[in-house]
Amino acid sequence: MRVVLLSSRARAGTSEVLAQVRATIARHATVVGEFDVNDTLPPDLKADRAVVIGGDGSIMAALRIFMAHATPVVGVNTGRLGFLAEFDTASLETHATAIFGANPLIRQRMVLAVSVRAADGTTRYEGLAVNDCVVTAGAPFRMIELALRLDGENGPEFLGDGIIIATPVGSTAYNASAGGPIVHPDVEAIVVTPNAAHSLAFRPVVVPAGLAVQAHVVRANEGTTLVVDGHINVSLRVGDTVVAKRHHDMARIVARPDSSYWETLVDKMRWAESPNYRAPGA
Repeated sequence: MRVVLLSSRARAGTSEVLAQVRATIARHATVVGEFDVNDTLPPDLKADRAVVIGGDGSIMAALRIFMAHATPVVGVNTGRLGFLAEFDTASLETHATAIFGANPLIRQRMVLAVSVRAADGTTRYEGLAVNDCVVTAGAPFRMIELALRLDGENGPEFLGDGIIIATPVGSTAYNASAGGPIVHPDVEAIVVTPNAAHSLAFRPVVVPAGLAVQAHVVRANEGTTLVVDGHINVSLRVGDTVVAKRHHDMARIVARPDSSYWETLVDKMRWAESPNYRAPGA
């Protein structure tokens, strides 16, 4: 069993966690390489598992890298929330035999293929989004104007702060903060949520995964940007078109056999948590 170990070395406390994780792996597998999540990995690197120490940003970066090799990713959380990270050091040790065995529990997750096409038809950017791609207004923070096309048909043209195009995995991220729906990650769909649209009638929509979503930039600011998974920034200009559609492959995440999506939604996102009511007579 060959394992690649990635970590965010700049994050406080990583070295201690890295030592514990390295020791756990050594009892079950062979580490064939250690890298920072920002490193460029050797093109001939072969591994059966990729263990990532960090937060959701680090795990998303690893999923984008290893998806092409069908390598399952094991997330060990050292971030603030770690919604995608199934393990901490204790649970990694508990489930190590299964994780590094022949048949771990692997969940496949839909990923978006994202591109930016210029007015002259040239492609300015191509990449993958595990969570979402977001067109954001940017400085000087005037409203921008976008025209949507859904599966080749004209949709609404609107003013606002931008648009969020999310996967089911990403529906609990920026999309949820903007009032979009939470979609179970086993559902193959794309969520389209306006960000502060200047309209009383533009509501989020959930569309089939096989449908292509296009956002054409009609009016922009100097700082208008496409943000992919919260980390990749692409400057946008008037005439650009952002295209998001389901990628033909899936990301693979090693899951804990003793946890569920609903448990994570309640424990980490505080789903449907009641207000802090005062006791009667208090």
